[in-house]
Amino acid sequence: MDDEGIRQLLRESHTVAVVGMSDKPDRDSYQVGMYLRQHGYRVLPVNPAVSEIGGLSSYPSLSSLPAGTEVDLVDVFRRSEAVPAIVEDALALHPRPRAVWLQLTVRSDSARPVLERAGVGFVEDRCIMQEHRRLLGG
Repeated sequence: MDDEGIRQLLRESHTVAVVGMSDKPDRDSYQVGMYLRQHGYRVLPVNPAVSEIGGLSSYPSLSSLPAGTEVDLVDVFRRSEAVPAIVEDALALHPRPRAVWLQLTVRSDSARPVLERAGVGFVEDRCIMQEHRRLLGG
């Protein structure tokens, strides 16, 4: 996705599920999730090991989000090997998210074509916080 596509995605998204968000404030996933929250996004932490992160309810998986929850963007802080299963869960959401975003160092050659066929955007190996700052002046 090019800069204009990312800019539009960030502007039009309101709810972000952060898969792999940590409850430890020194971790990047925590800092990014809190940054997004501070910039007006509804953040849904997804981490099966904890029930709450930064005062937000945490869910064990995307499939455990409350029925009817609309997720605009799935932001992934997991190892690359976990991406295919996360993409499968993301595509099972109704409605489907606008995009799946893989954080820095997270890559998946198999995810792109699956998401493209489903009409879902795909960003990989980029930090959403850095891109938000760069493109929207956050």
